[in-house]
Amino acid sequence: MTDKLSAEARNTDLPPLFQTGWAMVEGRDAIRKTFIFPNFVEAFGFMTRSALWAEKLNHHPEWSNVYKTVVVTLATHDVDGLSALDVKLARKMNQLDGQ
Repeated sequence: MTDKLSAEARNTDLPPLFQTGWAMVEGRDAIRKTFIFPNFVEAFGFMTRSALWAEKLNHHPEWSNVYKTVVVTLATHDVDGLSALDVKLARKMNQLDGQ
């Protein structure tokens, strides 16, 4: 079972994500980021690569796609908030986006 992200982990793991565009979701213990790509094909490719990693981690994002924009929200439903899985997937998505 996954545990909710500790206060220490929040202080260590979240600030670097905030520097890359992730932000806390108002009214929820979740993080969100908007990724913008040159076109739909690149946005969809990012989603496909991210989906493969999400499946490997057995941790699936809430996301939407409109043309070249992908909005991702991460939270762990089992703990009703953020967990290490969210941090791991956010880092991987940043990496897939070239950050």
